[in-house]
Amino acid sequence: MSDTVKFLLPEQDIPKSWYNITADLPTPLPPVLHPGTKQPIGPDDLAVIFPRAVIEQEMSQEREIEIPTPVRDVYRQWRPSPLFRARRLERVLGTPAKIYYKYEGVSPAGSHKVNSAIAQAFYNKQEGVRRIATETGAGQWGSSLALAGALFDIEVEVYMVKVSFQQKPYRRAMMETFGARCIASPSDTTESGRAVLAEHPDSSGSLGIAISEAVEVAAKNDDTCYALGSVLNHVLLHQTVIGQEAMRQMEMAGDYPDMIIGCTGGGSNFAGLAFPFLGEQLRGGRRVECIAVEPSACPTLTKGRLAYDYGDTAHLTPLVKMFTLGSGFVPPGFHAGGLRYHGMAPQVSHLADLGLIDPRSYNQLECFAAGIQFAKAEGIMPAPEATHAIRAAIHEAERCREAGEAKTILFNLSGHGHFDMQAYTDYLGGKLKDLVYDESEVAMALAGLPSVA
Repeated sequence: MSDTVKFLLPEQDIPKSWYNITADLPTPLPPVLHPGTKQPIGPDDLAVIFPRAVIEQEMSQEREIEIPTPVRDVYRQWRPSPLFRARRLERVLGTPAKIYYKYEGVSPAGSHKVNSAIAQAFYNKQEGVRRIATETGAGQWGSSLALAGALFDIEVEVYMVKVSFQQKPYRRAMMETFGARCIASPSDTTESGRAVLAEHPDSSGSLGIAISEAVEVAAKNDDTCYALGSVLNHVLLHQTVIGQEAMRQMEMAGDYPDMIIGCTGGGSNFAGLAFPFLGEQLRGGRRVECIAVEPSACPTLTKGRLAYDYGDTAHLTPLVKMFTLGSGFVPPGFHAGGLRYHGMAPQVSHLADLGLIDPRSYNQLECFAAGIQFAKAEGIMPAPEATHAIRAAIHEAERCREAGEAKTILFNLSGHGHFDMQAYTDYLGGKLKDLVYDESEVAMALAGLPSVA
């Protein structure tokens, strides 16, 4: 039908393999370095905190990695996720552009994060791991891993960034309902948490601090592994089911995107949608413009430095080359908690350095305004993180209107905002402000970057 709104795939069309963009990169990724020796890290170095299968995926050069049948069986609960044509939004904007969005909020946890959580829980269960420690910003990753832990009978301990812990009580309740333990970070349960509290008793926390706490727990307990919800290669790999499905659905629509948009904090949902299309381009296929959108208050890609840095505040993690604001940087407490990370995924950083993606940043208020405009037109209340992608999509559609161009825009609606209503209440009540990061803090954090030859 010419006026089709949603494009659905049957369960048998869930991808059978994840796509690994490492195989198609024009130049290889810089190596991951050991935090002590500054030498390239090996599989045994990571075995302290990760199961073997996850380590193999992190280091893999293979283009396709098979999705285990038990993981695909769980995926069937919500995958393939729908692709929507935003026809009402197009009419509201008066644009000749065609706007599509892949909606990941249909998952049981309400976001894309569960695509990797299920996979990581499965591999941990396979290796007899009893408990997984992790961090979470807005709570979407924590909710997802809590669900995965319940499905695979693994204990889950979540260190939630304190400002989000306070802002989003229902995310905490969701984790606890699934059986996870949720702890405000920084906490007094770990050495790294106590060190932060000793210096900053009122710290609002950061993803870097929460990662330190979770990694410390995993490293000190033989029955515990660590799981990360973004940034690392294997996490971005697991999210590529999104883009692979979208490619099939765009075929159903008889269309192909001119531009692909995703919000970026660590990079997982942007990569999940964009990487399969970028891979096609790198293999000689059609070119797509890929726009990675981040908050102006934590502008990692747009204002950060490409350098080797730690993924956490306590410097327990390996060194990766990425765009970073410095591992000691604590972003202001804006509501898009999933985007409050000092660094960017090495793969996304590498693609940005090669000029293959276009980074962009927006302020909090204009993103909430875009989210509400989208909600009124499409009937879906987006998570604060996803409003950044919506803001960019609307911006591009308006540019098409002004230029009279009928471009095709595809963005990832990474999750719903049903647990973020306090943020919308604050916005509608005029209580939200555009928070500005402290440039002197960034300068101090960047001054502390590790020295790497």
